[in-house]
Amino acid sequence: MPASTNAPLPVQQRAWETRERILEAAVTCLAEDGYAAATTSRIQARSGVSRGSLLHQFPSREDLLIAAVQHLAAARTATLDAPPFERGDVDASIDALWNSHHGTLFAATLELWVAAKNHPDLATALAPREHELGRAIRGAVAEMFGPEIAGRPWFADFVSVLLTSLRGAALTYTFAARDHALDPLLDVWKRLVRLYLASDEGAARWRVSVR
Repeated sequence: MPASTNAPLPVQQRAWETRERILEAAVTCLAEDGYAAATTSRIQARSGVSRGSLLHQFPSREDLLIAAVQHLAAARTATLDAPPFERGDVDASIDALWNSHHGTLFAATLELWVAAKNHPDLATALAPREHELGRAIRGAVAEMFGPEIAGRPWFADFVSVLLTSLRGAALTYTFAARDHALDPLLDVWKRLVRLYLASDEGAARWRVSVR
């Protein structure tokens, strides 16, 4: 006899789903309300779980927000790990990287970065996750650009400059909302990749530019 669709979920699965709801609510609160307003009470209300369920999963606000850091890191990496385009597509790769610097995940991450400046415990928890995330993102970028481009000896240096530029440009959207898909820097980044990475002639240009 087939199992009833109304049968209760196993305890472990219910606990996991409750945890996911809480973490998603924490990310949304961070993005929409800011770090200071992301209290356990507000996160509880947004997640729709009981106070007891939240405290059972996360006994303190610090525990909750540190877990949110881990959740954010996994979610941000997942947005780049399986892009819907072929490796080596420069335009699509830049578009995907730029899109990853907008939306709820980036906004929530930005709140944590700023808050970490005045909260040492948060900074301590955040730093290794950001280093780990940075390595994962650079690996995803290498996969997106493909082995020919990623095999350039100056690829790692260029990607560091590119990601720093992307982050800096994205920060301006916090006080000047607009359609990021129309940003003129998109074409600049794409041209730079072709100039310095996607052609053999780029080798000489890059070596001269970094001396």
